[in-house]
Amino acid sequence: MNNFMKMFFFLLMITGILISISSNSWLMTWMGLEINMMAFIPIINNNNLKTIYFSETSMKYFLIQAFSSLIFLMSIILLNLKNNFMISLYSNYWNMIMNTALMMKMGAAPLHFWIPEIMEKLSWINNLILMTVQKITPMLLLWMNYNQMLFMNFFIISSVMIGSLGGITQLNLNKIMAYSSINHTGWMLASLIFSKMTWLIYYIIYTIISMSIILTLNNLNVFHLKSMFNLKMNYLMKFSFALSILSLGGLPPFLGFIPKWLIIQNLTNLNYYFTNLIMIMTSLIMLFFYLRLSISLFILPSNKLMINSNYYNQNKFMPMFMFMNIMGLPMCTLLINM
Repeated sequence: MNNFMKMFFFLLMITGILISISSNSWLMTWMGLEINMMAFIPIINNNNLKTIYFSETSMKYFLIQAFSSLIFLMSIILLNLKNNFMISLYSNYWNMIMNTALMMKMGAAPLHFWIPEIMEKLSWINNLILMTVQKITPMLLLWMNYNQMLFMNFFIISSVMIGSLGGITQLNLNKIMAYSSINHTGWMLASLIFSKMTWLIYYIIYTIISMSIILTLNNLNVFHLKSMFNLKMNYLMKFSFALSILSLGGLPPFLGFIPKWLIIQNLTNLNYYFTNLIMIMTSLIMLFFYLRLSISLFILPSNKLMINSNYYNQNKFMPMFMFMNIMGLPMCTLLINM
């Protein structure tokens, strides 16, 4: 696939998102979801790293998304049959089923089963799209449509628990990032409880940090934990990369701590102490394998390491990411107190 076609499908994918989140009709929202799905499948198939998995990965993604879209469409049709007494009586249940379909689309636990399997076989750039861009529409539709706190709490707790516990035993970096994405999905769902602005802050910071990590892994062509022990990077670049990893885990005083701090504070104000406790405990578990990734960077002494000049040429933004990770929290604190 040439660059023009890549750009065409990516713009088509963004168009699907814009149609879904700006439409006043649920049918147009469903159509936007379908455009987004059909545009992402050719992007998946443009995976130059693991060509033998083309059909398997795209077929898995298509089946999951098509099944969830079918449930979503069925719920829309039934919710619009307001003249039917039985449908009106159970409208809350159909609304819950529609939201469940959205949870499946974004890979929230316990409907997460497809995320690790698909991400394991994708390139890093495609994984980045799946972890960030593809969560926008389901998240915003949930924000507009959810009305049951117990339902949301179930998916929040499931996502943060499965995301943290599932990543402990993984050695494949794709799967580690997949379970990390599931965990952060739980945090983003929690942010939807308060306001769209809280979610937007979390999403932007999560996207920036994920981009810094995944672009580095993509340029270094690393897919396994054991490869982290002999990366061709000097200590400055290793330190910058380690900061991004720890920031993704929400370790203070780095940038990734800001959205988690906001969510914990808001959950406490709303007296959701149990949910708060679970989310804090699972964050500590997440930090365990983030620390494992960071420590693995510094195992070999510097005199055995070579500097990969191509890496520097392709990572001109790494100093900016390092500055944001270190100074993000102090700068935001100053802005809040002004």
